[in-house]
Amino acid sequence: MTDREAKTRAVKILAKSIYRDLEAQGFDEKQIVSLATELISEVTSKIARTNDDKQLQPQPQVA
Repeated sequence: MTDREAKTRAVKILAKSIYRDLEAQGFDEKQIVSLATELISEVTSKIARTNDDKQLQPQPQVA
């Protein structure tokens, strides 16, 4: 198993574990989807900021 495959498997296990924990704590499906939406929003914002930072950096000139 490659490192990438191991991380993919770990993410799936973590997601299932988090879901079960939230369910056990009384969160309903709508609240869990809301959490997932917020996580996606955070990642999307970080990607956008990273892309903005890259665009602001001076590009090397080709001679």
